[in-house]
Amino acid sequence: MRVSVFTEPHRGASYDDQLRFARLVEAGGFEGFFRADHYQSMGDDPGLPGPTDAWLTLAALARETSRIRLGTLVSSATFRLPGPLAVMVAQVDQMSGGRVELGIGAGWYEREHTSYGIPFPPVGERFDRLAEQLEIITGLWATPSGETYSFKGDHYRLLDAPALPKPVQRPGPPIIVGGRGPKRTPELAARYADEFNMPFKTVAETAAAYERVTEACDRLGRTESGRPPLVLSAGVVVAIGRTDAEAQRRAAPLHIKSALPPEDPVVGSPAQLVDRLGEFAAIGATRVHLRLIDFADLDHLELIATEVLPQLGGTR
Repeated sequence: MRVSVFTEPHRGASYDDQLRFARLVEAGGFEGFFRADHYQSMGDDPGLPGPTDAWLTLAALARETSRIRLGTLVSSATFRLPGPLAVMVAQVDQMSGGRVELGIGAGWYEREHTSYGIPFPPVGERFDRLAEQLEIITGLWATPSGETYSFKGDHYRLLDAPALPKPVQRPGPPIIVGGRGPKRTPELAARYADEFNMPFKTVAETAAAYERVTEACDRLGRTESGRPPLVLSAGVVVAIGRTDAEAQRRAAPLHIKSALPPEDPVVGSPAQLVDRLGEFAAIGATRVHLRLIDFADLDHLELIATEVLPQLGGTR
């Protein structure tokens, strides 16, 4: 089981907080450091000191780390135009020596769009834009050096783009598509993604999502086309401790009212987390992204590194 750490800096974390955490993620033997791409917290807490841009942060972390994978879960297609986003991600991939992954979705949190003047079209249009962005980004990265790329869609048009810079990873950095959507999300994952992620739901709900995306891969002929199978991953909210009181203290922020949909956290002992990850492995997950809530709680990270990772072969 491949194990990465997922963080939410919009809850309140400076760049220095994230750098310290990412360095400990690397030292602890985790596979990667992923972060949310949001400009506002979801509850009443303002998330001081305020938002940090995901790709600006990852560019800096690329120069301050040497091994871990770095990426977003997930960048909203409403935030950036696809051409410049392809340039950003390719550049960060170069800066990291080929360690970047792009998680991308349609966007859902209207309040942050309103607060920062970002257009927020209806959900159907957001998915249409996401589909075009995925085609454009993968098309730009895959264009042979010396050739140009053009695209004409309903929302974006590119004419003779030089399709530069090229990422280190070829044909491009892994793309992660995920979510609970029953129709368009599985199809987009089957067409464009390297990994499908089901975030923070029960094992049963995750298994059902895996079945939908597997069916979409079969229907669209992904295997017959010669593309590798999708990596299936799960997001898991974690609040564990050496004692029940310690675990409950770490779980306290989970009870604060939020705009997030209901989640299925692991609250308890390291053994309970190991058991849950085994359940995800049994339904086909080969990767998990553990969501840790508190950037200041470095002991939580150390506890997982020492008590959980050694029981999951292949994480270090």
